[in-house]
Amino acid sequence: MTGPTMLQEILDHKVRELEERRRARPLRALATAPLFAAPRHDLAAALAAPGRRIVAEVKRASPSRGRIREDFDAPAIAAAYEAAGAAAISVLTDERFFEGSLDYLEAIRRRVALPLLRKDFLFEPYHLYEARAAGADGFLLIAAVLRVEVIRELVALGREMEMTALVEVHTREQLARALDAGARLIGINNRDLDTFVTRLETGLELLAEVPPECTVVIESGLKTPADLARFEAAGVRAFLIGEAFMAAPDPGARLAEFLR
Repeated sequence: MTGPTMLQEILDHKVRELEERRRARPLRALATAPLFAAPRHDLAAALAAPGRRIVAEVKRASPSRGRIREDFDAPAIAAAYEAAGAAAISVLTDERFFEGSLDYLEAIRRRVALPLLRKDFLFEPYHLYEARAAGADGFLLIAAVLRVEVIRELVALGREMEMTALVEVHTREQLARALDAGARLIGINNRDLDTFVTRLETGLELLAEVPPECTVVIESGLKTPADLARFEAAGVRAFLIGEAFMAAPDPGARLAEFLR
């Protein structure tokens, strides 16, 4: 894995964290967790269905913005998203930088029936076992920090475990790497993880490079329904949105506005 400044700090922490997690909860413990054997929901199918498909995110904080929401009840927010018409729910599980938790993912799984995406900095098979044990149906892979061999391994393992990989890209080179690794659910992140600068034009520019058999999910910088309409005019139907909802007084009501 590579990456400068804040991104590198996050990645360095994740390497140390992985060893701690393995010691605290070995693979055999994950494989016997109650939710590990539960049926999965089809994230890819949910996002490929007709209409405006929104992955609504449960996120309390971020390195670029700090604490986004003080009043934070993860399962209640997820239930509000479900009631408002979300296609799926993304759950931040990083503890140090995003104030997330796998416990939030598990609690949400027990509350809602939508497909759940584990969003974190994942790079090891162990992370996928963690995700499945907590009830996830999909997981995020960030092409900016992963070699093509690692992406390929984790995409294939995810299929074996009946989970879908959302492979996030920001450049043409990253997109080529994701496609070479077999990814078919592509997240185009409008935010540059090196600088944290967000440009909606990034997504619009990369769309033409994505083959038609792939489903595209646009991420970051989507603040109004008009932003979504720009991408829909270019053929996109699926979007991942977090801060615009989490910063609103009522996240579920704000999602409903985007779906109207």
